[in-house]
Formats: sequence, structure tokens, C-alpha cells
Amino acid sequence: MAETPESRINERNISKEMRESFLDYAMSVIVSRALPDVRDGLKPVHRRILYGLNEQGMTPDKPYKKSARIVGDVMGKYHPHGDSSIYEAMVRMAQDFSYRYPLVDGQGNFGSMDGDGAAAMRYTEARMTKLALELLRDINKDTIDFTDNYDGNEREPVVLPSRFPNLLVNGASGIAVGMATNIPPHNMTEVIDGVLNLSYNPEITITELMESIQGPDFPTAGLVLGKSGIRRAYETGRGSIVMRAKAEIESRGGGRERIVVTEIPFQVNKARMIEKIADLVREKKIEGITDLRDETSLRTGVRIVIDVRKDANASVILNNLYKQTPLQSSFGVNMIALVNGRPQLINLKQALHHYLEHQKEVVRRRTIFNLKKAKDRAHILAGLRIALDHIDEIITIIRESDTDKTAMAELQSRFTLSERQAQAILDMRLRRLTGLERDKIEKEYNELLAYISELEAILADEEKLLDLVRKELIEIKEKYGDERRTEIQLGGIDHLEDEDLIPEEQIVITLSHNNYIKRLPVSTYRSQHRGGRGIQGMNTLEDDFVSQVVTTSTHHHVLFFTNKGRVYKLKGYEVPELSRQSKGIPIVNVIELDPDESISTMIAVKDLDSAEDFLVFVTKKGYIKRSELHHFNRINRNGKIAIKFREDDELVAVRLTDGEKHIVIGTAQASLVRFKETEVRAMSRTAAGVIGIRLREDDEVIGLGVADDDNSDEILVVTEKGYGKRTPIEAYRLAKRGGLGTKTAKLNERNGKLVCITTVEGDEDLMIVTDHGVIIRMEVQDISSIGRTTQGVRLIRLDEDQFVSTVAKVKKEPEDIEEPEVQEGEPHLGPTSDEQVVEDADTPGQTIHTESDDEAPRELRQDFMDRVNEDIEAADQEDTES
Repeated sequence: MAETPESRINERNISKEMRESFLDYAMSVIVSRALPDVRDGLKPVHRRILYGLNEQGMTPDKPYKKSARIVGDVMGKYHPHGDSSIYEAMVRMAQDFSYRYPLVDGQGNFGSMDGDGAAAMRYTEARMTKLALELLRDINKDTIDFTDNYDGNEREPVVLPSRFPNLLVNGASGIAVGMATNIPPHNMTEVIDGVLNLSYNPEITITELMESIQGPDFPTAGLVLGKSGIRRAYETGRGSIVMRAKAEIESRGGGRERIVVTEIPFQVNKARMIEKIADLVREKKIEGITDLRDETSLRTGVRIVIDVRKDANASVILNNLYKQTPLQSSFGVNMIALVNGRPQLINLKQALHHYLEHQKEVVRRRTIFNLKKAKDRAHILAGLRIALDHIDEIITIIRESDTDKTAMAELQSRFTLSERQAQAILDMRLRRLTGLERDKIEKEYNELLAYISELEAILADEEKLLDLVRKELIEIKEKYGDERRTEIQLGGIDHLEDEDLIPEEQIVITLSHNNYIKRLPVSTYRSQHRGGRGIQGMNTLEDDFVSQVVTTSTHHHVLFFTNKGRVYKLKGYEVPELSRQSKGIPIVNVIELDPDESISTMIAVKDLDSAEDFLVFVTKKGYIKRSELHHFNRINRNGKIAIKFREDDELVAVRLTDGEKHIVIGTAQASLVRFKETEVRAMSRTAAGVIGIRLREDDEVIGLGVADDDNSDEILVVTEKGYGKRTPIEAYRLAKRGGLGTKTAKLNERNGKLVCITTVEGDEDLMIVTDHGVIIRMEVQDISSIGRTTQGVRLIRLDEDQFVSTVAKVKKEPEDIEEPEVQEGEPHLGPTSDEQVVEDADTPGQTIHTESDDEAPRELRQDFMDRVNEDIEAADQEDTES
């Protein structure tokens, strides 16, 4: 019956056919194209290129050959997947910025770090590197298996002997179907040390292996931040490693700086990275950069120069570049390789183990090959020795034989020789009959017997086999090992947060009455003598003034407590940094406040999870509450309830304590109560508190202080007209909470009501802020220490329409020193001997006037007389109160 088209049609379920066909395709891509073998670390295309180079004799001691010739030979014999894929793979093997240890020695244009492609294959030339020979060494000694090529006309290796652990040394990357691999390169010395350690101790842990293998070692060097990502990748096979460019900040004279980048992250396109930086500068997402140049050359290597504006902070700019550009990148480790022909996710120890087992097999097979060859040669030599001992008889047999076959048969029969031995005797030249040649044969035979004995001992003893593997690995390490390029910075991070991109420094955060906020470095405000005029801290709007100041670190938390009893949280760096004269930005831009909600107090905290610290709250009506700090560790963007109020009450202040302090509460009419913190039990976050001080008519609480119980602290008070004083805390008796308190200052029209009552240790600085935005900073120890009921001394000179709005303590820094002379380009803001007008460098044209010292003696004399009179009045008042 004739075959018809219909008879050749086989019906198949389409879903089953799709599954089977796709699975066949996926396995073909996985095994034959995309994934490296765990033993030699090579994908098929790389293995075929190296084998093709070796077969064509393109070794390092031979001249370069055209790349087109290499590609054509590899494509025609072993890899029928197109010339471009073969050439691109060979180009990468020749790039010293792609491979940690290049395997191809290229001549011509093989691309660049800027993403430039290599020249066409007809223009470039290549050959093997010396290291590539180590991958192929002993390939002809039956060390590995061969298989048919795609058409069955050639033989190609299934795997290379790979005398060094190439999978980890040069890494690998590839995208298969449903899976991908991405293995970073490593330092050869470290990886071989790891293999050696594993060979000595099969039970070694990954942590112990990491003592030898520190982490990836990229060809472009750079930095790796921390070891947690490396450890995760080594333990599980997957992880993320943060890479960072190596950059230094250099001075270029005139107070200007520049950022010089000398090493970039692995696989980063340098040209695109520079273009990204330029785009950010153009879009003003990064400000302060005036020029950007690529000065990279063969002589200097990578060199990217970024000039920074004089008034910009180079460190902050660099950190922002790390955050927003490829100057900082991550390498996603995914250690998938073919193990026994199947894809498998492996960890560090497994990668080393499979390589070590491969080497043991290679050495074992090579030893068997050498043993067989040595035995064959010894067999021949044994026959020659017999021939030399009976040379006359052998010559007679040969002369009397009619043919070679007859002579061979006679020799085999007469001297019990094998066919090969008999043939070797017939082929022996007459010169081998000399005495010298006889000695050579004897010597070679004895050496072969010793060599055979050694090879048999290696095959019989696993430890001797391992010793041979170790010896050869050490030879490779000593010949090709080098120093690590990539620096691993301990204590680094896996996922960068904003905090990690901002330098940690002391800052001042100011908040105005109308809720405008900003931050400045604390060093902006130089220390002055008391009685100075101050410097302009911000330009305020009409009817606005600075109401609160807090000093902290950019990395610490700032808690914002509102008039509604809610609390919000920011990090110091999240408060916008603005100029000294700027009024700030509305706080609603950084905190989600309700329309009728305003900030009543700010407090800086380093660690919100502390179980030993407390927050003490005081309200305007004299109520106090103490809550454990850890109740405030989780605060959302929309805030949390911090305290509940009784009617018409507001929060005045919050202080951080350790649970063993003395509490000091002061009022606007100069009443002060001092009691132990333990008088107030710890309450829940939403409690309303208990009475801390009873108020007289028209009085309200204006200050809260905490002190140690050793009476070493002092009470500091400041009035609204710029007067203040210090008084030893022991002048105030320790009472119970809830009393009316003790008088702490004499108030009159001259000094006004109190605006600040707090505790000081004496080594702080004090910042006094006026309603016009003028800020003065002075040392607390410069403020007079006088009696409890005195009116104080002048701290800041105010105009008639000015008053003190807020006061804050500042931790003293080493650079916060007094300047006895006017420095070039900077105003001298302290009192001078004569009337001076000094131009402010930050505000050209603005002048700052200081008063003559002629008034100082009169002022001091008046202060002395006032104190004498006030001390007398105070004594009388104490008698009356008692």
C-alpha cells in the first residue's frame, strides 16, 4: 500500500507536546550553553575555544593568529551557534577588567570599561595565556572524557583537567531557561588555600574556610562593604554583595576640594556612570559639583576627577554619589553550576569539594596512564636486556631466518619473549650494542621500576594521591598567585540606608514659633564671651521667632512632642540642612501634623530600645509623668500618643533619665521644686501623670531639669530680658513632689520673667535665641555662680523690642574655641576693645556692631552692688518663709 500524506500524520496532545519540547529546549540551553561545569568552571563555548586554541597550537610561545581564524575553526568543529557568540566569549576572556585572570591573550582593540565593543574579528589577533595552559595540562593523558562533536566527525572534551579552581577564580555568569548563574571572581591564592584546607580537614566549616577565602576579588578592585552578604552567599549559594568605588577627597588649594575615583565596581560601565553623575548635576539632584573629568589612561589607570564647590561638603556629595549612581552597586550572587550534568545551587564548601574530587580523579587517571606507559616501556627494556645478554645467539637466529616472521617466532620461542619484545629486538640498531648504550638501557630500566613502584603506591594510598594534588596546587599558587585587589571593609552594610550616606556629625536643629525647622553643623556657632551681640541664626518671618533648639548627631533620633500630646520621630539627617540665615522649611513638610497641631518640645535620643532609660514629661499646669523609653521605639509617620492631658493643659518639656535622677521643675514666677525621680512611678505611654508642682495664681511651668544625686550640678536660670545666673543645686532643699517650691530668682522690671530653668554641669555651652532670630553661644562656666534669690547678670544685650525666646545647652566640641583675633574673611562676634564694624563673610555687606569696653567696669560694679543687696533681701525672705 502506497504511503499517503495522511498516513504520516501523528496526532499529539498539544499541551503535552509543548511541555516535552520546552523541557528539551530548556535542558539543552542549561547543559549545553548557559551554565558552567562545577569542575572546570567553563561553559561549553569557553571550553571549546580553549580546546580549539590548543589544537591549533596557539600557545603563548607562538605568534598571534587572527581571531577570525580561531572563531571559524571553533564554529566549524565544535560550536555551531554562530560566530558572534564565540567571538564575544573570547573577547571577554581577554579583557583584564572582565576576567580576574584572563585566559586569552588578545592583540588589538578588545573593548574597554566604557562599554566600547571590540574591533571586528578580522582586525584582532589572539593566543592562549600561560595560565590557560594549566586548564589543559595533561589533557592528552586520558585525564578526562571525550565525546563526539555535533556532527560526529570530531571529538571534544567533556570537561578540562583544570589545574586550578577556575569556577571561583574567574567566576561565571549566564542566563538559562528558568534559572541563571552569577558567581563572582576570587583571588587565586585564597581559593587554592581554601582547597588545601578542605583537603586536610573534610569537616571544615564555611566560617573556617572564610579565614582563607575572605570574599570576592574583582578585577576592577574597588571595595566590598561588610561580610554579612559574603557569608550569606557562601553558606546558601545566594546573597547580595555591596560593591563601592574607591574614592579619595583631595585638596586643590584655596579651600577647595575634589573627589578622585581610582577604582570602580565590577561590571560597571564607566562612561554611563559618568553620564549618570552629569545628569544628576544637571537636574540639581546633587549640588556642589563644578566640574567632572575622566582622566583615565593606560599609565595612570582609572581616574575620574570631580571638582567640588568651595562651600560644599565633599564627603556628603561623595555619599550621595554612592547612593544615586553606580559608584556603589550590588553583585547578586547565585552559585548555580552543573554537577554531574545537572544544575545545582552550591555553597562555597560544595564548590571546593567538587573541584577537589575532580582533581583527585584527574591525578588518578593520569597516574594510571603514566603507569601503563611506564610498564609498556619497562616491558620493552626487559626484552632488550635479554637481547644484550644473548646478542651472539640472537644474531645467529636472525641470520639464519628467511623472513621477519620466522625470526620473530624463533626469538619468542627461544627466549620466552612477547611479540612486542621480539619486534623491538628486530628493530634495535647495531649502535645499541656498545657498552655505553647497554649502561643507558640498564639505568633506564631500573629508574622505570622505581617509577612504577611510586605510581602504584600513589594509586594504592588515597593520602599520597591527595599529597600530589596539594603539591601541584601549591605550584600553581606560587607561580600565578598575586595580592588581593578588592578591599573588604569590615562593619559594612548589606542594604544602604540614608543614614549610611550621611557623615555623622554634631548638629543644631532649630524650630521657630511658626514651626519652621532646619539643621546646621554645631560648629557654625562659634563660642563667644557673655555679653556679646550674637550672630544672625535665621531670617524669621514677621511675628515669628526661634522657639526651640536641640543639639544631637545626624544619626540619632529626634522625638517631636506636640501640643496635642502626640510624638513623632525623625533621624537627625532627615531634618533639612539649610544656610545659617535661612528661616527653614515648614515642619509639616517632614512630619504629618494636623492643621491645629504644633511642636511643643523636641528631644534627642540615641537608642530607643533601651530598657533602662525613661522619659519624664512636665506639663504647663505642673503635672509630671514618667514612662519607659522603649514604649516609644516604634513610631509611625503619623505619630503616636505620648501623654494625655487634663483640660486646658500643654506639654512643656521632656527629659531623658536613667531612673535615678533628681527632678527639678521651675515656673515663670521663679518657683522651683526638687525631688527624687522615684517619687513618680513609671506609667504607661498614654497616662496623664500626677502633680509635680502646685502653682500660684497666674503662674505656669516653664522648665524641667534632671540632676545627679551628688549635688554636683547647678541650677541655671535665664530671664526674658537676657539676664541669667548659676546657683549650686544644694541651695535648693530636696522635697516631695507636689509642693509650692522654693524661690529661685529675684524678678523685676529690669530682668523680666523667667524663660528657662534647667540643670547644668558647668562644662557645656549655652545657646540663647532671641525672638528676632539672633543666636549667641557661650560657655556655661562664663556665667556667674551666685545666690538663689539674686536677679542674675547680663548674658546677652538686647534691643528694646527684643526678648529671649529659648535657651539650649550644647555639648562642647574641641573645635569650639574662642578666637582672640579677627580672622580673614570671618566676623569677630565677641566684645572688642573699641567700636568695630566687621564684614560677615556669609552675608556680604552686613555689619555687626560691638559695644566699647568703657561700659564694662560700670556694669560689673552695678552687678556687684545688686548682688549684695539681693543677698540681704534673700536672707530676710528666707526667714519670713521659714
